[in-house]
Amino acid sequence: MTTELRPADGTEGDVDSLTIGRRIRALRLDRGMTVEALGSAIGRAASQISVIENGKRELKLVELRNLARALGTSLDGLLQPEPLSRRDSLEIALERAQRGPLYQSLDLPALPIRKGLSDAAIETILRLHGELEQLHTQRAATPEEARRANTELRAEQRKRNNYYEELERTAAELLTAIGHNGGPLSQRATAELSAHLGFTLHYVADLPITTRSITDHRNHRIYLPLKQTGTDPRSALLQAIAAYVLGQPEPHDYGDLLRQRVETNYLAGALLVPEASAVDFLSRAKAARELSVEDLRDHFAVGYETAAHRFTNLVTRHLDIPVHFLKVHSSGVISKAYQNDDVQFPTDPLGSVEGQRVCRWWSARQVFDVEDRLSPYQQFTDKPVGTYWCTSSIQSTPNGDFSVSVGTQFAHVRWFRGRDTKRRLTSRCPDPSCCREPDAGVSRYWSGQALPSARLNSSLLAAMPDGSTSGIDKVEVYEFLDRHASAHTGSSSHGA
Repeated sequence: MTTELRPADGTEGDVDSLTIGRRIRALRLDRGMTVEALGSAIGRAASQISVIENGKRELKLVELRNLARALGTSLDGLLQPEPLSRRDSLEIALERAQRGPLYQSLDLPALPIRKGLSDAAIETILRLHGELEQLHTQRAATPEEARRANTELRAEQRKRNNYYEELERTAAELLTAIGHNGGPLSQRATAELSAHLGFTLHYVADLPITTRSITDHRNHRIYLPLKQTGTDPRSALLQAIAAYVLGQPEPHDYGDLLRQRVETNYLAGALLVPEASAVDFLSRAKAARELSVEDLRDHFAVGYETAAHRFTNLVTRHLDIPVHFLKVHSSGVISKAYQNDDVQFPTDPLGSVEGQRVCRWWSARQVFDVEDRLSPYQQFTDKPVGTYWCTSSIQSTPNGDFSVSVGTQFAHVRWFRGRDTKRRLTSRCPDPSCCREPDAGVSRYWSGQALPSARLNSSLLAAMPDGSTSGIDKVEVYEFLDRHASAHTGSSSHGA
């Protein structure tokens, strides 16, 4: 068995910071330059050159050009995807493995990559790592395939900054075709879109329960449910239109299905919240330091989740603000997630986020404890990777209550309304003592004396959160028992 050496995101032909860093180091040594000399040539400290060569910082285009010039090569010369040597390949692969979620889940110390570490030793470690990955894959059932597809798609979204230029262009062309000049898309304009594409609309009472709409290509009809309680009446129609325009074939696996769903939802959102109008609106809000998901929602007359998605589509691309998005069930389990601001979501050993329980000190869970569900909830959270600000709102659905959150790093919060919030909490997750393990005294008191009955996950896509076969949150169970016990006795049963 040979170890396959891949870029950090697992895709062939891509170049990541590790590969570029090793190429810079090899070119520097080949030219007899010290890190001090290279740093002086580009106006950087020697310590920063070491960080770059170790692949611990992503470089901007202007920095790459300066490095290429100082090393006497071209930009293409730095961006070659092929490693320079077998040793470089092995070291890069080992570094990627150690940075990955599987290695991190093993709680092993970092292995320094030194010259004394032989090629054979690195190959053995990589083979063991590959076997572990294969075991996880073999044990995975069909739901795990879906979760892996989610993980791959989320990596692609981050690479694109969640911005799909081709879908934005398609939306603009459709809106131009019906004479829509910007602003909110009315129901009348939505109907005009279907007519422009040659479809008639039919609202029926007997639409199959598993469908949101049915498009009849043969007779050019779109069937929609007669009753659309709790949803935007434009949403199902626009998704049907988007699927037709994109010419999506029958998906052959879950990865196809998921990708089609993401593209359909994206195009529908781009029609509801047109890019040009939204960017103008958001740019003016940024200039006034009043960025707000709620204002975007109200201005374009869409739901909060749609506004939050469009916010993440546009603010990094057009306003240079990295963000993250979370949709979390009231139980704390993540339903959807996206980030390009380096926030660390909880993951399983293969990097999947869906089905994991978010830290109870994050805004996405704290918002459930607030009685006022009309006003936006904002919070700063000190996390192991830095301080983040989030705004959250609760959305009630037939499947339960979900919080929808958009957040950003502390350095960018100055552009947002709600930055003056006094709420500030600390999260130590993934340290289990943060919120995943009950207090030791409480645990000793109730261990073996509590037998809760689990509510099974409604979605088979969602794996059980870490540390719980049933998905039960023991912290909440014990708090519930304490609360009710003290209501009868007047004091905490375990004396805490």
